[in-house]
Amino acid sequence: MPAHIIVQDLVKTFRTPVKNGEYGILRNFWKPDVVEKRAVDNVSFTVERGERVAFIGPNGAGKSTTIKMMTGILRETSGMIRVAGCDPQQDRRTLAFKIGTLFGQRSQLIANLPVSDSFELFGTMYELKPQTIRRRSKELIEAFDLDAFMDRPVRKLSLGERMRCEIAASLLHKPEIIFLDEPTIGLDVVAKRALRTVLNRLCAEEGVTLFLTSHDAGDIEALCSRTMIINHGKLIIDEQTDALRQRYFTVKHVRVELAGLAKGFALSSAKHIHVDGNTVTFTIDTTKHDVNTVIAELLKKYAIVDLDVANTELEEIIASVYAAHR
Repeated sequence: MPAHIIVQDLVKTFRTPVKNGEYGILRNFWKPDVVEKRAVDNVSFTVERGERVAFIGPNGAGKSTTIKMMTGILRETSGMIRVAGCDPQQDRRTLAFKIGTLFGQRSQLIANLPVSDSFELFGTMYELKPQTIRRRSKELIEAFDLDAFMDRPVRKLSLGERMRCEIAASLLHKPEIIFLDEPTIGLDVVAKRALRTVLNRLCAEEGVTLFLTSHDAGDIEALCSRTMIINHGKLIIDEQTDALRQRYFTVKHVRVELAGLAKGFALSSAKHIHVDGNTVTFTIDTTKHDVNTVIAELLKKYAIVDLDVANTELEEIIASVYAAHR
């Protein structure tokens, strides 16, 4: 059986007219000079059915451009793409019924209508029978815990509630592949954890292939078994997330608020300790110390009001990876 996604020697070049002068006037109106920028530069990869892949990189690296070509929004300059057996340009209608998409914070739901109406509209667009829409909506409402606000206008939902509804809507027609661009951006820790749990379960139960972009290392660790990193349009690394984690996801950043003043704070496993009143920040080297053991020691030694553990910013990790592959 062929791979679920095949991308071969993919190139996308944008041509931009050169402007001159203080008012941005074209140098030659009838035949302007142009600058060519290669946004995606000879990228090749395959994704197997049911795989969960993170496709990451800094802003401007070529992530969104690649996804837009894979979903038929943009036409490639050269190269070959097959998604669920379809050519995204030649088979756009067929492909639309096989994939689900969520692009960043761009809402698919209709702001002034209740969520239930948007679900019904989506189902009709995908030519589902009314009973199928009702059955599938019920499954997704239970999976994403949406029942409390299905009759509420979308504009009145919190960001976390809306993002759960957006992803559920993307899954309404049971797509084979779902493309998610920054699905947890702006969400609090609890909302992120809940969304990741549901996505993991649904992907496992329904065999959905997941193609994810995110700036949150927690999304990648929780959802994806494989990670590809793109920078300046080139694919610079493609390997299992566990292997990548062992090399680069090695530092956890801890912020803890104590019940009393933190003067004299000490912890054998903590590095780069900074004390400000009753708040302490420090880092843990996960190659030497288990995070759960460190937290247990912390709880035993101090009275804690609040605690937060975060990964190294993904931009820093990407910079390290890129520096190592120059």
